[in-house]
Amino acid sequence: MASVSAPRRPARARRAGALLVVLGTAIAVLLASALPASAHAALIGTDPAQGSIVQTAPQQVTLTFSESVIVSAGSVRVLDPEGKQVDDGRARHADGRNGTARARLHAGLPDGTFTVAWHVVSADSHPISGAFTFSIGKQSATKVSVQAPTVGGGAAGGLYDTARYLAYGGFALLVGAAGFTLVCWSNGGGRRPMQRLLLTGWSALLVCTIAQLMLRGPYESGSGVGDAFDLEALRATLETKPGAALAVRLLLLAGAGAFLAVLVGQSERKAQRDVRLGLIVAGEVLAVGLASTWAVMEHASVGLQTGVAIPVDVVHLVAMATWLGGLAALLTALYVPDGPQIETEAVERFSKIAFTCVVLLVGTGVYQSWRQVGSWNALGSTHYGKLLIAKLVAVAALLCAGWYSRRWTRRMRTLSVADSDSSEPVTFSAEVKKPAAKSGNPARAAELARQRAAIAAARAKRERDANPNRSMLRGSVVAEVAIAVVVLTITTLLTTTEPARTVEESGAQAANSLPRPAKPVNAVIPYDTGGKNGKGTATVDLDPARKGDNVLHVRLTDTKGAPVDVAELKVAFTLKKKALGPLAVGLEHIDVGHWTAGGVQLPLSGTWELSVSVRTSDIDEVTETKKIEIG
Repeated sequence: MASVSAPRRPARARRAGALLVVLGTAIAVLLASALPASAHAALIGTDPAQGSIVQTAPQQVTLTFSESVIVSAGSVRVLDPEGKQVDDGRARHADGRNGTARARLHAGLPDGTFTVAWHVVSADSHPISGAFTFSIGKQSATKVSVQAPTVGGGAAGGLYDTARYLAYGGFALLVGAAGFTLVCWSNGGGRRPMQRLLLTGWSALLVCTIAQLMLRGPYESGSGVGDAFDLEALRATLETKPGAALAVRLLLLAGAGAFLAVLVGQSERKAQRDVRLGLIVAGEVLAVGLASTWAVMEHASVGLQTGVAIPVDVVHLVAMATWLGGLAALLTALYVPDGPQIETEAVERFSKIAFTCVVLLVGTGVYQSWRQVGSWNALGSTHYGKLLIAKLVAVAALLCAGWYSRRWTRRMRTLSVADSDSSEPVTFSAEVKKPAAKSGNPARAAELARQRAAIAAARAKRERDANPNRSMLRGSVVAEVAIAVVVLTITTLLTTTEPARTVEESGAQAANSLPRPAKPVNAVIPYDTGGKNGKGTATVDLDPARKGDNVLHVRLTDTKGAPVDVAELKVAFTLKKKALGPLAVGLEHIDVGHWTAGGVQLPLSGTWELSVSVRTSDIDEVTETKKIEIG
């Protein structure tokens, strides 16, 4: 059977050192250029409105987000002008709606400016925070700095993100090396370099998962690293979706540890076919389970088509790990210094598996790109889109290096067949079995046999190393592994970057919520109820016509312009774009044909629909509408 030999030790050391330098530089550049983890949910509304002045003290403060968020007891804090907390300290969802956060306020709050500081966790596990003010009665000076709480950063955030990055690498090594050993190189599990690679992947993923679980609390709250050892915070973490996913990952890693023990043991004992098939099935189940712990708490778990996106993400992760981790295993096998070398057939089997993984990655990647980017403009104008372009370029380079690897493998296979037709290959094991020269001294005979075996092995190794195809294969695989690390690094950066589609939607929402120039509304609305004296005009004045408190005046006149009363008058406001309303207004009749209302709350800027309902008799009624702009 043809084999692929390892290079001599000095060359191997030099190449390994150069590879480490390249990989380290690539990772450092990518991580240094990465933005902090971005918010994936956006605050789209508050009650009381941001910057508003309300005439009566509210009983609660409610925040509305663009998607579901995780709320803890201290997620919303309301501080009076002196900096004293005036909420009950038990933030919760409003009316069971997962996209909201609410805090109840103490009774009898004084006039002045109040500060609301909030922090929640987006549905895809990333913490977000912010702050705003509102005033009761009138604005006042405040001792509170309007600054958002720091979450997802600091030492705890840096350590958490590092553990997140390394966990992906550990997953790829574990799945890829195990798959390579089971399917491609059945003897690999008995070789120490391959065992070390398997143990490295499993250990890295285990340590990083424990670190993420402990750091999750301070990562979300913005507290110090010391809080990682707070058992109460750990208990609270386990009650959240990210915490539960990490706990499940630990359980699966316990099963993976037992799986590796059986895999290595069976490799050393030449496992039977049915045992190896059972190991393959068990490995696939563990790989899918581990990948699912990412899919259920990352980008795939929120937004469009989550029922499709989560399984697609699982397939993408497993294919990625099988390909990239398998490359690391192949590189390790090619550089095994002693003993039987990896067979050419094993390299060919991995080449076919890698091609299948590439097909799966392209298919799932196209779907994920459409789902997370959404438009060509977002691809080039957002940080997520630029990272995705960088990943596509890196994957293209990886495919190019893979093409060369397949080329050298085919040439090696052709050469091996030609050699087998002409002569019987000499291997280390065959040489050892050669009988020693006859000698009256058994010790001398054994020494001569060892010398002959060493000479034959060295000759065979020189012949194999002289094959340029094998040398080129090792070089192309080194290039593949180097590029694969870059691809894996970009992939982890994408998981902490706000998707381009969300950025564009949040930008549009922010633009719609920006204060517009305050300009009082004067709307003239003709009406006709159809009955006797049913024609007239409603003149509506809204001042200052901006989000927050407004004063409303409605005047009705008949066809001759004289003030007129009616049986019933109703006014409401609706913001259809946000599915908000109709918000009915309680009117006070103060004079003939004149109604008014103070403290009319309009929580958001935008184009509102003003509706005026006039009833002139028991059966004669009409509702007229008009668009108005609220700044």
